[in-house]
Amino acid sequence: MQKDTPRSSERKARIRDLSDRLAPDRSRWWRRAAFFHEEDIRYLRFLVPEGAKVLELGCATGALLAALRPGIGTGIDFSSRMISEARALYPNLEFSVADIEDPEWLSKVSGTFDYVIIADTVGSLDDCQATFELLHTVCDRHTRLIIAYYSYFWDPLLRLAERLGLKMPTEEQNVLSTDDISGLLTLADFEVVKRDWRQLVPVRLFGIGSLTNRFIATLPVVRRFCLRHYVVARSRRRADDNLRSASVVIPCRNERGNVEAAIQRLPRFCEDIEVIFVEGHSQDGTLEEVYRVRDAFPEWNIKVLQQDGVGKANAVFKAFDLARGDVLMILDADLTVPPEQLDKFWRAMASGKAEYLQGTRLVYPMANKAMRFLNLLANWVFSVLFTWLLNQRLTDTLCGTKVLRRSDYLRLKENRGDFGYFDPFGDFDLIFGATKLNLKIIEIPIRYASRTYGETQISRFRHGWLLLRMVVFAFRKLKAF
Repeated sequence: MQKDTPRSSERKARIRDLSDRLAPDRSRWWRRAAFFHEEDIRYLRFLVPEGAKVLELGCATGALLAALRPGIGTGIDFSSRMISEARALYPNLEFSVADIEDPEWLSKVSGTFDYVIIADTVGSLDDCQATFELLHTVCDRHTRLIIAYYSYFWDPLLRLAERLGLKMPTEEQNVLSTDDISGLLTLADFEVVKRDWRQLVPVRLFGIGSLTNRFIATLPVVRRFCLRHYVVARSRRRADDNLRSASVVIPCRNERGNVEAAIQRLPRFCEDIEVIFVEGHSQDGTLEEVYRVRDAFPEWNIKVLQQDGVGKANAVFKAFDLARGDVLMILDADLTVPPEQLDKFWRAMASGKAEYLQGTRLVYPMANKAMRFLNLLANWVFSVLFTWLLNQRLTDTLCGTKVLRRSDYLRLKENRGDFGYFDPFGDFDLIFGATKLNLKIIEIPIRYASRTYGETQISRFRHGWLLLRMVVFAFRKLKAF
């Protein structure tokens, strides 16, 4: 292990001594900054569901860890007095004394965790990259590392608050922006999946602080001036979980002329492919055609379902619930997204480079008359809105081709009700759910083709109004919570 430099060792000793001295009064300082901590916990609870297995590094007296209500909670801190306070306050949680820059701390924990949290402690580390590299041992494919820190833009105000006795004293901290933290994580083989900025007003101010933080602080540009910033990452070394099979779900309503072509053009991108047609009360003989195609292509594992409800979402989720593949794929029966493109989606998912894949029709030139002007305009507007809402660049939220792991769908399904049940297509149920799970989302450009049979099932104005309602709903759930 690389030894600390004399200067860094001196700083670390000062930080430890200060932590020991402040330990008995930590709860009092916490109460003094109650609004800041309430807002911080509110956002972290959005990221970390109750009952998860959580490891906090630099846990102090354990207040944050306890507030997250973990099913299994483990805290590590190098201040023995902080840990003594934590054990007395939260006997249901597990706490250990260790320096998280020393690999020996790994002997204090066992197994992997759902979430690893480093709140502010990153400012005290002597070598952030080396510390991050140690964390792969406690990560699996689902683990999310969450780093919370403050914006150095606020440093003069925070130092003034310390002098006035309004903030707990600290030693000199590292100067780290979200870009700096993201870069260090990349060097340590972690991949950033989300960044966010919160708390433009860290004091209550008779309710003004709360209103400002919910409705103004999250706006583009403005949010970069917030006090608190967050980076969520995943271990690239644990990204591959040996995917072997896929289920291709094809919802079809009045698509008789496209059914056979869907099978003929579908590539054998992996050894075990299950194809599930879900027929939705067609009037043109689609159901009979699906059965005929199933019998005509016995070399394919084709299953046929009939909707018991209405709408594409009902069809897709019915099939997902019965699918057995490691990877779930949606292929629209209109074939405007070429079936041949699914090979790209499989390779991206199987490599571990993505956990949720979304097709985008707005990169490559599309076929003539493939998308009407108003539809194109609506797609552009929604892409801008949802890029902001999700903190994730999405150019085509309405593309029907979406791919995710079945294991992630099952987790997503548990929380689907959080975003309501009024999306008839299921597009936003999946996008919102993937965002809530902090999945690595990537778009894959596809060449959008014109329909050769049938008519679109989408009403531009009726469904457009519904999508606007969903934007408002998403703002309340993802930004103004």
